[in-house]
Amino acid sequence: MRENLIFLWLVIAVSLQADNDSTKQASPFLFTASYVGENVFNLSGGIKTGYNYLGFANLNLTFDTEKADLWIDGEFFINAANTHGKTPSENMFGDLQTASNIEAGNHIYLQELWYRHHFEKVELTVGLQDMNAEFANTENGGLFLNSSFGIPPTFSLNLHAPIFPLTSLGITAKWQISDRFIWLNGVYDGTPTDFGKNPYNINWQFKKGDGILGVSEMQYLSQNKQWPGTYKLGIFAHNHVIERIFINLPDSLDTNTWGLYGIIDQQIWQLNNKKINGFLQIGYSPSEVSANDFYLGAGMNFTGFLCKTHDDELGIAIAHAHLAHANESETAIELTWHKPLLRYFYLQPDIQYIIHPSGKSSGLKNVLAAFLRFGFEF
Repeated sequence: MRENLIFLWLVIAVSLQADNDSTKQASPFLFTASYVGENVFNLSGGIKTGYNYLGFANLNLTFDTEKADLWIDGEFFINAANTHGKTPSENMFGDLQTASNIEAGNHIYLQELWYRHHFEKVELTVGLQDMNAEFANTENGGLFLNSSFGIPPTFSLNLHAPIFPLTSLGITAKWQISDRFIWLNGVYDGTPTDFGKNPYNINWQFKKGDGILGVSEMQYLSQNKQWPGTYKLGIFAHNHVIERIFINLPDSLDTNTWGLYGIIDQQIWQLNNKKINGFLQIGYSPSEVSANDFYLGAGMNFTGFLCKTHDDELGIAIAHAHLAHANESETAIELTWHKPLLRYFYLQPDIQYIIHPSGKSSGLKNVLAAFLRFGFEF
């Protein structure tokens, strides 16, 4: 608890310094900070009803080598993070998709540490990376709290992928083929060293059996001014040694886990300061050890409809994950509203209804959960 408070004070101090620095445009250093807090209530169903609090703090430092008069087109980035609070999906809801995308337990750690070099049409990044920062994300899905709208469970349930909260070393390349096409490729340590052996994520170990995770994604950017959209199609493959997960598997298995995914972000309608956006996610992973072999997510965002300032965003979405070995499914339906207040602060009330958490055979009743998220961004 003491370490969490110290980290939060650092977030506040860095934020105030960044805001008051009148020369920050000329400085090679760029400091940013954020804090997200969440009040979580399980109103019915799941493991038990009750209340939890979660928090997530970030400190970011970017160093521009050109502004420092070292060399052009270079960039270093450090992201330090602190997660604290309870684990409602584990202790209250019993769901697999994880209803809150900041649930991670109590940790102070390094989330990212990388160097990026910009060539004419290619960006090359080397170091400790969050794969989801580049791959398999949806801009419109980012409004929602459920983790599946951040990254499909074909990654999060099937792999030890380098995503929040625990990342790993990797190399990624982003090629701007044209104004419309972007090609992303990444290779990562297939199994990040867990917090038990790596509490601050600075003890990186590439061990036999970790394997390699490779991801490739093609993006198409629509140039239609009236109906702008982004379309993504990706494939991933992960070779690793796993311990027994399911009763019909041996004690260990040298296996390949692979899958495909597609994501669409599309503007549907706009009039003056009001607009409607939609998104669609599809994931498929038929490997024998895949817990989630098929995923379908979709949602709509309504911007500027409820407030005269037209800066609020209302969203409704559904995430459906099929559980392969049980031949069952878990489905989450989410309704959320994001409202900026003052300069840096926002509030976000949220309701989720989770059908068959962990599958029907778990015996858990459907969950009705309520969230009140708030955040500071500097």
